[in-house]
Amino acid sequence: MKIEGVILGPVLTEKATNLATGKVYMFLIHKDATKFKVKDALEKLYQVKISQVSIMTRKGKERRTGRRMMKKTLPNRKIAYVKVTEGKIDLFPQV
Repeated sequence: MKIEGVILGPVLTEKATNLATGKVYMFLIHKDATKFKVKDALEKLYQVKISQVSIMTRKGKERRTGRRMMKKTLPNRKIAYVKVTEGKIDLFPQV
């Protein structure tokens, strides 16, 4: 798996922005990514030192759509919590 395919993007929620003040960042990752691949990819992309990576899978929610209100399940998402020791990841660049 290529480095570009491991990290799909940052998670920008209220919880994620509160965690970022403590140098913990949340990223949406590929479903087959491991902790080691995530750590290597982020260290190369952002030039930071990472001390800890935790991964969790969020189950997709069930929605009802259409005229007959059929059930549709959204896909599962895999999220990585990354703790940075040296450096900073700039998710909100200043303009």
